[in-house]
Amino acid sequence: MIDELARADRAVAACADARAWALSEHDLIAALDATHRLQQRLAAVQLAAIRELDGRGTAVAQGASSTAVWLRGRLRLDVAAARRLVALAAPVDVAPSGVREALADGTVSVEQARVIADTVATVSAVAGAEVADKAVGVLVEWAGQFDPMLLRRMGTRILDHVAPDLADAADAAALAAEAARATRDRHVTVSEQTGGRLRLSGILDAETAALLRAAIDPLSAPSGPDDNRCAGQRRHDALADVCRLALRTGNLPETGGDPAQLVVTTSYDGLTRQLGAGTLDVGLRLTPDTVRRLACDAAVLPAVLGGNGQVLDVGRQRRLVTGPLRRALVLRDGGCAFPGCDRPPRWCAAHHIRHWADGGPTSLDNAVLLCGHHHRHVHQADWLVRLGDDGRPEFVPPAWLDPDQLPRRNQFHRRT
Repeated sequence: MIDELARADRAVAACADARAWALSEHDLIAALDATHRLQQRLAAVQLAAIRELDGRGTAVAQGASSTAVWLRGRLRLDVAAARRLVALAAPVDVAPSGVREALADGTVSVEQARVIADTVATVSAVAGAEVADKAVGVLVEWAGQFDPMLLRRMGTRILDHVAPDLADAADAAALAAEAARATRDRHVTVSEQTGGRLRLSGILDAETAALLRAAIDPLSAPSGPDDNRCAGQRRHDALADVCRLALRTGNLPETGGDPAQLVVTTSYDGLTRQLGAGTLDVGLRLTPDTVRRLACDAAVLPAVLGGNGQVLDVGRQRRLVTGPLRRALVLRDGGCAFPGCDRPPRWCAAHHIRHWADGGPTSLDNAVLLCGHHHRHVHQADWLVRLGDDGRPEFVPPAWLDPDQLPRRNQFHRRT
């Protein structure tokens, strides 16, 4: 086996030196197909080796905590890729011989082989080995036409083709197996990064995935022609909006007897002079601009300290736009007042046009509703916010955007 792999290595090395630009389009496509087939064949050999090493306990014997950790160091992979190899090796190893042969022939990909193995295992449990063998042939044939996702979807009705009389029972078993797999695999990992940032990763079950998409998809659309955020940034900001809304409900579990809330600590002098950084109650540092923006939000309680560190005010609810004042603000603005934004009131915070740290009052004439994205935008950019002669909010763009600086208004929430 080692000699054959060495010869294959030399052959591939020779191909790597070939001049791809000199090939015809037909030959390039043929080369692409050949390399893909070779990849699958090599994957079959690699997974067999991994499964055998895992079974022998080689990783633990060499001082690693698991085979995935050992592969990470041995092959210089990230841990997710290493775990994926281990997870793929097991089902391929126990798959019917027809699946392993298709993978070794390069007829199916590794992911397709896993889908076929999972589907055949369900069929075998419901209909027996003979029907499962028939299913292997059909699924391998389908793998020539469908990617793994579509193949899995097609596989849920495989018995319609190989054993129609058992299709309903198999469908119920497949649904139960998928539900069990979703329950087993569900997780969310929160990893701390530098600067107080978090990295999120995980797998959501179908119900939770639907809930997440229903919550953030409407908030992930571009907010207007001036929105230059990428899709990932819009989803990030949508998740932040959902969290702010949850904090506003007052229905989250209490922590230490207080409703769930975010506390930002800063000095009064630093806040008024727009120079002071802030600290969250979990110890993370915030920029001065972020502190001033958060101080507007009724869902965030600013803890303001004097020169000697004494607490001057925590929460300052009388300065926040709540109760009847917020209801009046909602009636006036109808949602985010920034031009072109369609965010409803429940996604918005009350922004002080003249910041209260600068002496601005908490009143209807000094407040405007802004969604999370435009609240950040107004604090960071050079837009001027004011009320027009009719008492409606208007926004004057910076000169670099509009040299004439003509005031703009939100027409989406306009009341007739």
